[in-house]
Amino acid sequence: MNHFRRKIKSYGFEFNLIWIHLVIGGFIFLLPAFSKLYGILILVFGAILVYSKKNRNNEVLMVCGYLVGSDVFLRMTGGVFFYEQTKYAVILFLLMGIAYRSSSPKSLVYIFYLLLLVPGIYITTYTLTYDINIRKAIAFNLSGPVCLGISAIYCLGRKVSFERLRSIMLWILLPILAMTVYLFLYTPSLQDVITGTQSNFEASGGFGPNQVSTVLGFGMFILITRYFLYSDNLMWKLINGGLFMLLTYRALITFSRGGVFTAILICVVFVLFILYYAKRVTKRRIANTLFILGIVLSLTWTYSNYVSNGLLEKRYNNQDALGREKEDLTTGRADLIETELEAFSRSPFFGIGVGNNKYYRMQTTGIESASHNEISRILAEHGAFGIMALLILLMIPTFRFMGRHRNIFFMSFFLFWFLTINHSAMRIAAPAFIYGLSLLTITSEKNTLYRKQISR
Repeated sequence: MNHFRRKIKSYGFEFNLIWIHLVIGGFIFLLPAFSKLYGILILVFGAILVYSKKNRNNEVLMVCGYLVGSDVFLRMTGGVFFYEQTKYAVILFLLMGIAYRSSSPKSLVYIFYLLLLVPGIYITTYTLTYDINIRKAIAFNLSGPVCLGISAIYCLGRKVSFERLRSIMLWILLPILAMTVYLFLYTPSLQDVITGTQSNFEASGGFGPNQVSTVLGFGMFILITRYFLYSDNLMWKLINGGLFMLLTYRALITFSRGGVFTAILICVVFVLFILYYAKRVTKRRIANTLFILGIVLSLTWTYSNYVSNGLLEKRYNNQDALGREKEDLTTGRADLIETELEAFSRSPFFGIGVGNNKYYRMQTTGIESASHNEISRILAEHGAFGIMALLILLMIPTFRFMGRHRNIFFMSFFLFWFLTINHSAMRIAAPAFIYGLSLLTITSEKNTLYRKQISR
């Protein structure tokens, strides 16, 4: 009975959090100056929570999750004091958490990963020209990898309950919901702003479509997990299903495909995992649910394509507005990767130095663009040390997965990181933090919750 009461109370609390954040999104649209205060309050209340609880139940992961979920929204609305603020905040909070609860000795491998990044900094200090801000060049390119390293150090082998991971994912979702409301208010009439098949900034709140679709895509994934695992009644099925439709719609009309494709893949992988864990008699019910979701997705796609006057379908068919097939499916990313691999071939041992990649490309091709692919960037800027760093990032999670460490979300988290850094590099904090979550060990406490839920 006590467990049932706690469950009802928890669901009521979650419902209140959801509608409050929907209101926050609208309030920031009406009063943009509030965004800066919102960003400050996140840091203040986060610090108070971790300090008061002494991180006894990994509260720092909830705070960092909220920071990660709000990252793009705060940048979009001017709520940050400097561009990489969220990554630095995540790093500081995780270090605060480590101070309260030390990390596993196994995490030394990720300290070695961070040390492998140092030679690239040394090269940069001697090669960047005097008129380039070395500190900014290094900070922009290394804040993501360092955030990933600290996330991995904190999370590797750390035990959290299934319920705690549920809370972490909820706190990631909440500011994404606020951003979704903001997007609807920012462009209420999409037919006026969608005029081509390129990524659409107006439909993305005036911010980078790639980054917006990435976080919306991860929000879609969280809502799918909530639909299957935490929707105990029709009301929650409607709430989670309805929010999933809204996020899918806004992700599609950014016209940025990377975040949507990533979301679809990690959702499919998650469903395959729960099918594996489900009892045989419940798999038919899951199949029925998938059929309903398929209809929902079809309706969402049809409406999105209608709103865009058919341009969305042309975008995903790699066509321009006139229906002609585009020559480059990667929208220029292949050219960027080519120059980065060329830079690696010229300096394969030490690399060309952190931040030099952009200027090397400008000098050799005239293209002024930062990297969209973290793998080719780290090869170009760190050389052989970058190869070793990548091997660590790939092999440690793989070995843990092969060792059957309990984390039903592992593969989805890991794929989100890997796919995101291949189309959006590490411009936002999400892939770094989510990579860390893939290293968590889910304890047996509540470990049968998902079996009970999907059997309903």
